[in-house]
Amino acid sequence: MTVPDKLNLPPAVGALAQREAQRLLDQINGVTAVVVATVDGFDIASAMRAGDAARVAAMASSIAAISSVVSQEADLGRKKCVTIDTEAGFAVVYSVHRPDVELVINVIAKGDAILGQVNYQTAQFARMLTEA
Repeated sequence: MTVPDKLNLPPAVGALAQREAQRLLDQINGVTAVVVATVDGFDIASAMRAGDAARVAAMASSIAAISSVVSQEADLGRKKCVTIDTEAGFAVVYSVHRPDVELVINVIAKGDAILGQVNYQTAQFARMLTEA
């Protein structure tokens, strides 16, 4: 976990992010990675079966940036979520709009995961981080 010193994220928010990332990984079948990151790509919490949290954080940052441009250009309001569906699974990237820092939650899952369950649980997680 690499958090820049200048990030003013309250310690309780970081602890909540870590606890909930691990809970999603443990409780949802098929989930292989959960990474909470800043919009500029620094991971602040992660739970993974394999892989590199820093790479997932960078990927989530790029996806969030693209979705922000699309939502602005199409006049659709503030971005919330992007889902990427593939042959072997999917990734969901949820935006967390906090007054102190913008975050993204990236959940990667295999094809046997239930998209609705992942979306619901990740949306709940995003709300928790927004309100913490």
